[in-house]
Amino acid sequence: MFGGNMGQMMKKVQKLQADMAKMQEEMKKRTFDVTAGGGVVKVTINGEKQVQSLKIDPAAVDPNDVEMLEDLITAAVNEAIKKVDDTMAQEMGKLTGGMNLPPGMF
Repeated sequence: MFGGNMGQMMKKVQKLQADMAKMQEEMKKRTFDVTAGGGVVKVTINGEKQVQSLKIDPAAVDPNDVEMLEDLITAAVNEAIKKVDDTMAQEMGKLTGGMNLPPGMF
């Protein structure tokens, strides 16, 4: 019914799966640095969205305004996660040639 086309399609899907697995492994090894508050809070996160380090400039520590520091840390962590997600989406786009695959397809 589909002949050789189905076989070629399956080979392409298998290659895409292998390329995606390789890319995901490479992403795990990458780190992403993000700062907040003009650089007073710095977060380093890996491609698995795990915080590797958190640096806080002592000047940002005000016992009378802990809420500001909490907000800066939250903003930095959220931006770091977004950076990982955006990079993953760009890398997936390169592999899929812009095909809009549904989440969980691979």
